[in-house]
Amino acid sequence: MAAATLPPAYQAWTSLAVPDWLNKGDNAWQMTSATLVGIQSMPGLVILYGSIVKKKWAVNSAFMALYAFAAVIICWVTWAYKMSFGEKLLPFWGKAGPALGQKFLINQAALPASAHFHKNGELETSEIEPYYPMATMVWFQCVFAAIALVILAGSVLARMNFKAWMMFVPLWLTFSYTVGAFSLWGGGFLFHWGVMDYSGGYVIHLSSGIAGFTAAYWVGPRPTKDRERFPPNNVLLTLAGAGLLWLGWAGFNGGDPYAANIDSSIAVLNTNICAATSLLVWTWLDVIFFKKPSVIGAVQGMITGLVCITPGAGLVQGWAAIVMGVLSGSVPWFSMMVLGKKLKVFQMVDDTLAVFHTHAVAGLLGGLLTGLFAEPRLSGLFLAVTNSRGGVYGGSGGIQILKQIVGGLFIIGWNLVVTSIICVVINFIVPLRMSEEELLIGDDAVHGEEAYALWGDGEKLSIYSDDTTRHGIASSGATQVV
Repeated sequence: MAAATLPPAYQAWTSLAVPDWLNKGDNAWQMTSATLVGIQSMPGLVILYGSIVKKKWAVNSAFMALYAFAAVIICWVTWAYKMSFGEKLLPFWGKAGPALGQKFLINQAALPASAHFHKNGELETSEIEPYYPMATMVWFQCVFAAIALVILAGSVLARMNFKAWMMFVPLWLTFSYTVGAFSLWGGGFLFHWGVMDYSGGYVIHLSSGIAGFTAAYWVGPRPTKDRERFPPNNVLLTLAGAGLLWLGWAGFNGGDPYAANIDSSIAVLNTNICAATSLLVWTWLDVIFFKKPSVIGAVQGMITGLVCITPGAGLVQGWAAIVMGVLSGSVPWFSMMVLGKKLKVFQMVDDTLAVFHTHAVAGLLGGLLTGLFAEPRLSGLFLAVTNSRGGVYGGSGGIQILKQIVGGLFIIGWNLVVTSIICVVINFIVPLRMSEEELLIGDDAVHGEEAYALWGDGEKLSIYSDDTTRHGIASSGATQVV
């Protein structure tokens, strides 16, 4: 075909900005997916955290999520991206380095450690090379790293020293998240062994759930008064945050084939099927056992469904997504509502938003069920190890379940140890826990700000508020809403 007959967008004059390898559709979808995942954190979980907690902790909870999102971005492009998706340093870690120069960012995206070989040394699956620039890949993976820290924050809300959190974010990203990401996604030993984690059931949810629970142990519990009564300050805003989280999952799971292809479509459909099923099952269990449908319970069920389908979103059939939804709406419900009230470990460790149940339990469950239900043809569309399949399809499916168990145990063990070390080290520098005064007062003591502040009588406001009483000017006595 002559160049003159091509559509204008693909003619030669565009070649500098549109090289031959660039697929505009894939690039547009990948950047859209990254934006959707980013919206899950900011403002999605920022809103959800700020509204689902007790009123006096609304600002602090939202701010912890916001700070983590911003801090991860800088750490990611400075050193952490290449530790997760760069050249191999160790079987579980990539070589650190910046992802900031234009010579790197405008090249075609590639994961250099992802080429998979047979035992005899012959190439089995080529290196992953999506049809868009490295800049797109770096940003897409960045928002995944960010949401992992934001999820983890849910375990330590309402008592972790904010200065300790500022130190925790880059340390955990560097020494924990990058290990899981490289091992399972970037070309590490679990990737080449064939452990299935389509979009982060292990890398993000299991790791953040285990790390959050571990950090909660080291930080210590909330004051007894807060543990006994911790009502949401705005249920409707909780639903708004949950809605952004749910719909943003289209990018979370739909973007992981690294292309706008048929597997992406399967992943998005399965995501919504599982989430809806899980929400319904959780609500039914609340009605059966507690006689009332709970909005907060429905949100928890939605989250467990989204988490559970994540490791297998593009690998399982629709009927399997329903089965996974039934189990994700019931198994984490049982672990939270029954075991959470009976087992001593759950009474001793104060996991503020029950991240262990909604993310660790649901993530591990999803990984194991993926090993059971992964359909051979769908697996062939995504995985580097050919002829992969779930247990119900026979053949090598039996060993796949074992692989999923080992992969999950590695993530659990690494996060238990590394998160503990990080917390102990930080505690030598600054206290992990807020002071008793801060714990008693909340946002006003920690940040000098309140979520719903009525002022005009000389109350303390934000350091950025235009409060004339700070400068010795008498208040007019008028009450204003900020």
